[in-house]
Amino acid sequence: MARIRLTKEFSFESAHTLDGYDGLCREIHGHSYRLFVTVCGEPQSDTAHPKCGMVMDFGDLKRIVNREVVERLDHSFVMRRGERAERIREALGGSFGKVVLVDYQPTCENMLSDFATRLRAALPEGIELHSLRLHETASSYAEWYAEDNE
Repeated sequence: MARIRLTKEFSFESAHTLDGYDGLCREIHGHSYRLFVTVCGEPQSDTAHPKCGMVMDFGDLKRIVNREVVERLDHSFVMRRGERAERIREALGGSFGKVVLVDYQPTCENMLSDFATRLRAALPEGIELHSLRLHETASSYAEWYAEDNE
């Protein structure tokens, strides 16, 4: 049976700061992120199965990515966990509820590694995460490929 790749695009808005960075991105700023998620598998061959001919229902992929990534980060402010971030979250907490602390510098590259870990654990059996592409701007993006991370 042929192995087929499926790709679905997602978008979310998020702000972040790169703590300790030596450029402009140390300031709080936001992005309109575009995330492309590509999975790979064999289409269901059982003609009696309701998903016959599908690698995966696009709606199921959408639910997984929304739960693991989009809902968590959309309209959030993301910072690397630490003493300074805790103080900022505490100060903002009364006015803004979606302050997300992560255990890494929230760069496009590190976010992709986090997404890959979350999505790999959430995908159904027989479906592999093939690649991710995260656009931070219209002309700047990072990519993650399973084959590079085996």
